[in-house]
This record gives sequence, structure tokens and C-alpha cells, in this order.
Amino acid sequence: MTHQVETLAYAGEKPWHGLGKRLSGDLSPREVQREAGLDWEVEKIPLLYEYGNDRWESGHYALIRTKDGQFLDTVKSDYWEPVQNSTAFEFFDDFVHAGDMAMEVAGSLSDGKRVFALAKLRDGFRLERAKEDATESYLLFTNPHLYGQSVDIRFTPIRVVCHNTLTLALGQKNEYRVGFTHWRKFDVDEARRLTRSAADRLRAYQDQADYLAAKRYRPDALDIYFRRVFLPAVPPRTPVNGDFPLTRNAKLALQVVETQPGAHYAPGTWWNAFNAVTYLLDHRIGRSRETRLANAWYGHGKSRKVRALNLALEYAEAA
Repeated sequence: MTHQVETLAYAGEKPWHGLGKRLSGDLSPREVQREAGLDWEVEKIPLLYEYGNDRWESGHYALIRTKDGQFLDTVKSDYWEPVQNSTAFEFFDDFVHAGDMAMEVAGSLSDGKRVFALAKLRDGFRLERAKEDATESYLLFTNPHLYGQSVDIRFTPIRVVCHNTLTLALGQKNEYRVGFTHWRKFDVDEARRLTRSAADRLRAYQDQADYLAAKRYRPDALDIYFRRVFLPAVPPRTPVNGDFPLTRNAKLALQVVETQPGAHYAPGTWWNAFNAVTYLLDHRIGRSRETRLANAWYGHGKSRKVRALNLALEYAEAA
């Protein structure tokens, strides 16, 4: 059985997903790695096959977790280089020691196939029109032990009042992330240099949030907005309201848009409309907290939130 959340530990207040064991005080990245049960390595082992009485090399390699022999994935080339968890956590060292970040959450998903760490940045922002509505800034570092997936660093703002999450671009060339393939050695210094653009991304997101909080929605536009955000994977045969059916989740969004946590800060605005989507995806939609966590950062929930933000800006501009 694959565990959506295999191990997880957090420092400070309980995170939005409510999972994991609590850690004490200000820990170093290496200490968080150890306490989260991530102090293991990945080894690449040649895969052999038997035919008749002979044993042959397949040209493929198995990724194995050294602490228990857990199989992680198959890779097709001897040029594929695993990034060890210790290297991933080393990325945070200088930032933490300088006081620019603090480690908050770390864990393992899918039986070790995806290791992640979340660090809180020093900077955040408050809405211009509602100073009580604060958003904190985070970096999400993902180290997948999976063929075809890259080391992944994303800017992740989290709204304090409701713990709604989002993942956004760190630069102009990549829509969602800063990534590093496994075809070359992971360069910690290069990753740190690129990640310093998170301050620019925070300011851009603050401008977007203030803009949405200043624009009021019309009920008819709000209805179509939720229909578009929650389009089903398979379009209906019979077009409804311009090919945008009213799904169960779209109906739920209409119900919570002015009752969700923090709705009183910017009532009737596109900021509320956008946050209704992130609130549902993080806290209401999904079978369990584990599936909501995995979906929010790595599944369709991630891309749906980005789509919701872009559509909200589109509708706000037309308001």
C-alpha cells in the first residue's frame, strides 16, 4: 500500500493539513531531516534478468532506499544521478543561519518516492484594505526519487486566517517553479541564487491580492467563474451555460464564498472568490487530509489554484 504521507514533522504551530509530529524549538535543517525520518540515502542498483540459464544486465537501474531496501523507481540510464536528502536539506543551511528562513515542515510521501521540506521566509504581507488579512511566505523544496521528475523549488504563500495555500512561479522563464534535472549534479549554490527571486514573487503576489480585494464581483460573473474553475475532467455531452456546467464543487464554492474563514476582510470581492477555491481544495474537497496535502502541492489542486488566480484577475479586470 502506498502512503500519501509516510513520515511528517513540523515546528511551531500545527500546519494547515494537521498532520505529523511536533518538533521543539529552532532546529537546523539537518536536525529537521533527522527528526522527520528522512536521514536515509538512495542507491542506484543495476537490474538483471534471467533467460534460460544465463543472467543478463537489463541496462536499467533500481532506485533503492538504503535504510530498508524500499524500491522507489526504475531509471533507464547510468547518467541519472539521485539527489540525496542530505543535499536537499543542505540547500536551506545558509538561509536559516542568516535568519532569512525557518524550517517548518518536512516529510515523505508515497513510501519515500517524494521528499519535501517547507521553510518560512522572513517576509510576508498584509492587504492594503484590510491589514488584519496577512499572508506568510514559504519555500517548498521537493526532492522526488522518481524517474522523469526534477528537484523542484516553489514559492508558496499561505494565508494566515485560513491556511489556504498556493504555489507560484519564482521566475519569468518557468511558470511554476525552479527545477533541476537528475542528468547533472545538483548545484546548491545555483538553486540558492535563483531562489532569492522569491522576494520579487512575493511583491508581485501582494499586488495581485490587493487588486483582487479592490474589485467587486457581479453574481452572474461569480457563477461563471466557479463553473470555469471546477470544470469536470470529461466535458458534458449537452452544453450548459456556455459549456460550463454547475458541478458539485462549483455549487459548494458559491455557498462558502462569503462564509469561509476571512471572508469578512474583503466581502463581495474577487479576493474572496479566489480564496473560496483555495479553501475548498485545502480543507473540504478530497477523501482525507493526506490526499488533500498531496493534491494541494503535487496533484490537480495545484494547477487548479493557479488557474483560479489567473481567472480571478481576468474577471477583476473586466469588473
